[in-house]
Amino acid sequence: MKRWLKWAIPLVAAGLVGGFVARAVIARKTEQAQLAAPSTMVAGLELAATDIVIARPVDLARQVEVSGGLRAVNSAFLKSRISGEVRALSAREGDTVKAGQLLGQLDTTEPALRLKQAEQSAAAARAQADIARRALDNNRALVAQGFISATGLETSVSNDAAAQANLQAALTAAQLAAKSVGDGRLVAPIGGQIAQRLVQPGERVSVDARLLEIVDLSRLELEASVAPDDVAGISVGQPALLQVDGLATPVPARVERINPSAQTGSRAVTVYLAMDGQPALRQGLYARGKIQLPPQMALAVPLSAVRTDQSLPYVLRLQDGRATAATVVLGRRGEVDGQPWVEVREGLQTGANVLTGTVGLVRDGTAITVAAAAAGRPASMAGAVQAVPTLPSPNSAASTPPP
Repeated sequence: MKRWLKWAIPLVAAGLVGGFVARAVIARKTEQAQLAAPSTMVAGLELAATDIVIARPVDLARQVEVSGGLRAVNSAFLKSRISGEVRALSAREGDTVKAGQLLGQLDTTEPALRLKQAEQSAAAARAQADIARRALDNNRALVAQGFISATGLETSVSNDAAAQANLQAALTAAQLAAKSVGDGRLVAPIGGQIAQRLVQPGERVSVDARLLEIVDLSRLELEASVAPDDVAGISVGQPALLQVDGLATPVPARVERINPSAQTGSRAVTVYLAMDGQPALRQGLYARGKIQLPPQMALAVPLSAVRTDQSLPYVLRLQDGRATAATVVLGRRGEVDGQPWVEVREGLQTGANVLTGTVGLVRDGTAITVAAAAAGRPASMAGAVQAVPTLPSPNSAASTPPP
């Protein structure tokens, strides 16, 4: 009897321990399976009335964003009209010049010599023309008296015409030589400021070489490329507001011109925005801004209410006390009371309750409870949504069915 007890007690104890261990393992696996399995119940969410917005027709203050570099409306390059050495060039970058002001001088030694030669040739042609004219007059008198025939008179007429033609050619050559001498003077074509000085005194330049760049900063414009969808609503005279790099305050502008042709490839259209010159504005500065378009009525929601974490944009509607995802087709954007809104062309009806972006990520089908209308919120908003009781959490003790 004692020997049996000696072996039975350890076996019973081992069986009890094994049973407890097996039970613990089974309970652990069950808990892990419950955690790994997808939850069939959706936790409830309580929102404030300010977290809900009603999709409604509004006047969208439409804007078209533009950007680009500033350039002067009037600018010009001072070029050399003759080849030669730069004798003098007084203007430098930043200097203010007037139209017609003498800025430099090219070497005109060779043109001056050609002018002298042309003047001498013209003098010789004039002398020959005088001789031919006197011979013609004498022959006319002799023909009248019958001393020479009419054939001799015709020869004198031809000689006189040839001499006059040679004289006119010589005078024209002299004028061209004189123009070459005058082209050696470097005169400002427009008034403005020197932007570039491309040569220095002593350099030899060819015909049509660039010497100076002059820009007129009294009128500046922005060249902006606009998409074909947006250019249809833009017209000449519409106002714009530009933010220029380096300036603290925006600069007002207006649509001055619209290019009639689209760019090859991108199909974008160039729009020119004019602005009045200011002391701080410079050619080449980068500017960005918006063209103000006339407002249009459209069904819209706040831009923050549109969610883009999926392949297609969507909004979360509050329908039958639950958040329901609705794919939407968006249209033009605009502003309502200074806030960005976007047109909804498909996917929503007027009066639909939409969750704003302040709610954050919410799963489709989540139960929604809306608190009482906040101060300043329309009274109709409290009745526009349906409150449902919050479902208990699956892990809470209240998840067991009531008796």
